[in-house]
Amino acid sequence: MSFQSLGLHTRILQAIEDAGYTQATPIQAKTIPPILQGKDVIGLAQTGTGKTAAFTLPLLSELSQKSHELSTRGTRVLIIAPTRELVAQINQSIRTYGKYTNLRTAMVIGGASERHQIEKLQSDVDIVIATPGRLMALMEAGHGSFGKLTHLILDEADRMLDMGFLPDIETITASLPKRRQSLLFSATLPPQVERLARKTLKDPVTIEVGDRSNPAETVKQFLYPVEQHLKADLLIHLLEDHQFFSVIAFVKTREDADTLTKTLNGSGISAEAIHSDRSQNHRTRTLRDFKASKIRVLVATDIAARGLDIPDVTHVINFDFPMQSDDYIHRIGRTGRAGNEGCALTFLTSSDEERLKKLERHIGKTLAKRYADDFNYKVPAPEEEKGDRFPKRKPRRHSGDRYEKSGRSPAKKAAKKTGKPDYRKRK
Repeated sequence: MSFQSLGLHTRILQAIEDAGYTQATPIQAKTIPPILQGKDVIGLAQTGTGKTAAFTLPLLSELSQKSHELSTRGTRVLIIAPTRELVAQINQSIRTYGKYTNLRTAMVIGGASERHQIEKLQSDVDIVIATPGRLMALMEAGHGSFGKLTHLILDEADRMLDMGFLPDIETITASLPKRRQSLLFSATLPPQVERLARKTLKDPVTIEVGDRSNPAETVKQFLYPVEQHLKADLLIHLLEDHQFFSVIAFVKTREDADTLTKTLNGSGISAEAIHSDRSQNHRTRTLRDFKASKIRVLVATDIAARGLDIPDVTHVINFDFPMQSDDYIHRIGRTGRAGNEGCALTFLTSSDEERLKKLERHIGKTLAKRYADDFNYKVPAPEEEKGDRFPKRKPRRHSGDRYEKSGRSPAKKAAKKTGKPDYRKRK
């Protein structure tokens, strides 16, 4: 269905055309008309289906229709999303599609200056996009005026449940004007999110696109059986294929992300880690560089599994098997977006077999196993390294190494020989 047929404001249609889009995705085609009619909506769809535009386009269109009422400013729209990255993405979408409007936005997120955010809230911006934790903290401190609010959007609601934000969201929504339009978007609808929807929305229209249990059909999925100690070597081997030119590799922990990044960089592969220990500026810069193809591999924890819209990711690699089946769906949803084809590879060790059975039951299909050509799967783990997630590689020595292979400096040698330390100054 074309955007022209959906009843959007001409300013928004011009911005959509400038962005190079002509046809709405199924979730957009089904949700935009009832949103424009003022109905509360529950939108359920897989990642990568265009949910962000499904609510930003009609909201921007409606605010454009009422631009004559904006002489007295005030926050009309509050959008709550689980992560800083998703907030930034939504903000960018609003800037893109609202380029011909005079609407003003503010991001309220952790890891950024509170003072600047307070100033923004006090300046009566039209749209606030926020993470629940920072928004709750500022509201408790008396900042943020939502008396003129007309629209509330809860994005990635199931992810906010996973992160423990539902109590904050219930507190925030209870303080907002009762007369408002409310929208809730999610990939899944667990019971807690369903209860939240009943509390927050009034007679909502529920729109579901695709099967919640299945990843997008545009993603090819394969298993790569491999021993734990050979995972990093297998990943490096696969990356010798230049078709893997924009890759997200998912790991369990922040420490694993940093270690794998160091291993890849040491092998001449440009990589950077993104996780919650990195500053907001660092994460923003990393995502920008990855989108610009300055970084080939983004090593991520599940904080990056949802919400990020990076259209040209060629491969997702589950370096560590996901702990939950829903995590698998959200991870691999980072590729195959906007109708593009993508590929998801999952490394499988013997300890992952039970989780694999649960995953295959969840998605209703058996994943095919593959083996990389010309890769030696029979290399044993050295005894002292068994159990290491990333076995240490033997360092390369150069003729100019200061110390001998023993690893002892001349001073340590002298001390061992004479029993006295050598205090000679190094040149």
